[in-house]
Amino acid sequence: MQNHPHHQDPAAGDDAQATIVRDPVCGMTVDLNAGKPSLDHAGRSFHFCNPKCRDKFAADPAAYLTAIDPVCGMAVDRASARHMAKYQGQRVYLCSSHCAERFNADPAAFLAGQAASQPAAVPAGTTWTCPMHPEIVRDEPGDCPICGMALEPMGLPPADAGPNPELVDMTRRFWVGLVFGLPVFVLAMGPHLGLDLLAGLGHTTGAWVQLALTTPVVVWAGWPLLKKGWASVVNRSPNMFTLIGIGILTAFLYSLVATLAPGLFPAGFRNAHGGVDLYYEPAAVITVLVLLGQVLELRARERTGGALRALLDLAPKHTLRVRRGQADEEIELSQVHTGDLLRVRPGENVPVDGLVVEGASSVDESLLTGEPVPVEKASGAKVTAGTLNGTGSFVMRAERVGAETVLSQIVAMVAEAQRSRAPIQSLADKVSAWFVPAVLLIAALAFIAWTTFGPAPSMTYGLIAAVAVLIIACPCALGLATPLSIMVATGRGAQSGILIRNAEALEHLAAVDTLVVDKTGTLTEGKPTLTDVVALGNLAESDVLAAVASLEAGSEHPLATAILSGAAARGVAALKTEGFQALTGRGIAGVVDGRQVLFGNARLMQERGVDCASVAARMDTLRQAGKTAMLAAIDGKLAGLVAVADPIKPKAREAIATLKSAGLRILMLTGDNEVTARAVADQLGIAEIQADVLPADKAAAVTRLKGEGRRVAMAGDGVNDAPALAAADVGIAMATGSDVAKESAGITLLKGDIAGIVRAHRLARITMANIKQNLLFAFLYNALGVPVAAGVLYPILGLLLSPMIAAAAMSLSSVSVIANALRLRTARLG
Repeated sequence: MQNHPHHQDPAAGDDAQATIVRDPVCGMTVDLNAGKPSLDHAGRSFHFCNPKCRDKFAADPAAYLTAIDPVCGMAVDRASARHMAKYQGQRVYLCSSHCAERFNADPAAFLAGQAASQPAAVPAGTTWTCPMHPEIVRDEPGDCPICGMALEPMGLPPADAGPNPELVDMTRRFWVGLVFGLPVFVLAMGPHLGLDLLAGLGHTTGAWVQLALTTPVVVWAGWPLLKKGWASVVNRSPNMFTLIGIGILTAFLYSLVATLAPGLFPAGFRNAHGGVDLYYEPAAVITVLVLLGQVLELRARERTGGALRALLDLAPKHTLRVRRGQADEEIELSQVHTGDLLRVRPGENVPVDGLVVEGASSVDESLLTGEPVPVEKASGAKVTAGTLNGTGSFVMRAERVGAETVLSQIVAMVAEAQRSRAPIQSLADKVSAWFVPAVLLIAALAFIAWTTFGPAPSMTYGLIAAVAVLIIACPCALGLATPLSIMVATGRGAQSGILIRNAEALEHLAAVDTLVVDKTGTLTEGKPTLTDVVALGNLAESDVLAAVASLEAGSEHPLATAILSGAAARGVAALKTEGFQALTGRGIAGVVDGRQVLFGNARLMQERGVDCASVAARMDTLRQAGKTAMLAAIDGKLAGLVAVADPIKPKAREAIATLKSAGLRILMLTGDNEVTARAVADQLGIAEIQADVLPADKAAAVTRLKGEGRRVAMAGDGVNDAPALAAADVGIAMATGSDVAKESAGITLLKGDIAGIVRAHRLARITMANIKQNLLFAFLYNALGVPVAAGVLYPILGLLLSPMIAAAAMSLSSVSVIANALRLRTARLG
């Protein structure tokens, strides 16, 4: 029976006897004469089918008092509900037989809608903040006391979040308002369209019909708007909802009094037919149009939030946990713990961050790098949550799970940036603070001017002008100008590998004129590579490299990895080594394949009596090219030179040229020596460098530039760059660098390439241009619209805006700002 689309207890139907009630917990019918358990609550008696249901009710009565009809959205009293249905085990209460019939026709659709309207579950301890006023932080959802916007949860959005519940509610109210408001519009505007329905109904009957239709529009559909407007008055924070509420209530209450007591109005308020003009249609239509603007705004905000959910969806919902000696078990991602062994099959996304411990494959890491070329992964390689496995299969050990994964951190940074506010937004806030009182004053002056100097009926013209001013001046576009552009831009940046921590960083980056860059890891790869092997005498390069690489196999020096990797790439095999010695500050020594080998600097050679004067010029040439040159000796004789270098990143030269052409002054700061730093700078076309600097020196250099009036961006990747990153107007960290650097920066480049600065700089500039376009449009719109609504053009052109036209124009301005902000989604950053 429970799987049937509709099940209704006969005793609870329309012919149920008065002695039959419904158990509010389980929905079963209860005969009052059967002596079943009962309980009094809030002055009412509730009856239950068994003691268990009674105890559940007593523990939490509020949970069992009412239910929401999924068809119409009305609250239904569970204990007296005459219609109840069950579908796939879910109990549904309906307010009427009509709703029950509609539910029967397509229960799945209504239940899906009901689920979508419920707020998505958020983690315990979640706080809520306003997108426009981040200083507002609450422990529960609600509306911002400053602007009236719905508060949004901070932190990571739920991965399975459904549609925004506020959007669902506003959409429902919009459609209800439209259904009731459209007939009001037709009745009021019919005479202008050649369809005078009010003449047939008569003035009195027509007034009551309009009142009946307008009341649900204003009182129910427009309730959130009125509530926000009242809150702005109570909190002494005038905003757009202040004007909306005043405009709607002015038109509705005026018409209500004119309907109930028309005799109270003086002659100045009467029309040519002796009646009082009614303005139900502006009240209804304004409400519907503002609701439409709210729906459009919420949809735009949901679209930007969709980028976050799309990022979260890159991680699979389930994964395979490896159990030694047993079959793999499929578990939910939330059940993965650090240290678990997980199997990643071909074509699957990597579930968490970790290390490959078995198998090999190629992984698409475009999520991190933006590059479509897969990266080979073998045992010991790091893999990142959300990246896509290729055709191979491997087992990985989980190292970072949940909110600790790189993917979750990316989402958190984007979410934080989308909630942040740029300093330019303070301009809109300041304007709103004086704009609303100014509009109220203009509306009052317009009413007085029309009433005193206007044509008959002057009082009516005065009211029309005042209400039109209040409506057209609603600063919806002004309020949307900045936050929407910031939200869209941060989402666009995330798609291009640019993580923007806050809106302030974006604004500062657009204004910078000086870029300070670290060398190692920012301009260069940060990983030394074998570049040169020079053999002397009768030795071959492979002989020298084999001796050196065999000796380095026992070394912990940072350059050892570069030499060993270079030897492996050249196919040089390691030889037997004995008596290894690490000589601090000089080099290493040992016996390789029976021969005494030295490898290090000139000091080591001098100490061991090896003559190296013949290669001094060659070593200077290598150093001037930015390479580190080392000497090798075999059996007491100089055998050759080996050089390593930190290669410049592939796109660094082009990026520097582009940034210079954009007018930026480039300064390189590095802890490396002057010779190497100058070699790298010359290759990149950087004229200004400072070498051999300590972390404090980098921060001091940034502070000095700022003291000269420069607007400074600092790009770096190491712990030693963190002070300078924090001191700069905006810090830019490489995602391949240290966590400290990333925490100190306002912008992080996922690819770890300076070419990302070019994209970030362009994004910042076009975003600020977009915001300025929005603000300019909003300011001009209000500056032109308010005087027109007040009637300044009436003496010249005979033009006077009706409140309804003013509402449409106000909503159009918001739509224009939204459309302009959404253009950033397709902005070219290359």
